[in-house]
Amino acid sequence: MQPFTRLTALACPLPLSSVDTDQLIPARFMKRSRSEGYGDFLLHDMRFDADGAELADCPLNAPERKGARILVARRNFGSGSSREAAVYALVDYGIACVIAPSFGDIFASNSVNNGLLPATVSESNCETLLATLGAGTLELSVDLDACTIRAGETAIPFEVDAVWRTKLLNGWDDIDLTLSHQAEIDAFQTRDARARPWLVPDSGPDV
Repeated sequence: MQPFTRLTALACPLPLSSVDTDQLIPARFMKRSRSEGYGDFLLHDMRFDADGAELADCPLNAPERKGARILVARRNFGSGSSREAAVYALVDYGIACVIAPSFGDIFASNSVNNGLLPATVSESNCETLLATLGAGTLELSVDLDACTIRAGETAIPFEVDAVWRTKLLNGWDDIDLTLSHQAEIDAFQTRDARARPWLVPDSGPDV
């Protein structure tokens, strides 16, 4: 994964609560190969009518929001089923950060493992961001080093789990995170082999 440090990008307001994973990608589209991309199906039933025409009242369809990389929504974003394809749809569309007051736990974990930042803000700050975007602001700046979101001259703090922050800043998956402790692991194995030599596997006779 690419490290996530700072992002200044087009942002889209989605002033809805409890946007669940079934809405993020309807199940009927999950037979498609990931290599073909899931971005076209992000929030499909919110973005398109039955004939596939764009719905004008969907924020993501607004011409000035096309290509948004930051999404701002209300509480409980990513609730519902544990489908990781919901995160694939966001990432394949181009979303790198979702800002909301709370997230579904599994969704948030899946997001980090795919390089997407779930930035948690207070309810009041979320409403401030939604109002700012609704008034015509197009871009937000997200700084993971400082854990702040900047909208013009306004700086808003956000929270993210400390381990998740480390993984995102370094572009690490879980294996990379484990390997970052290689020195400590090696030191423990050396100490333990001396203290409990009977636990060290016998390599057997030479052949």
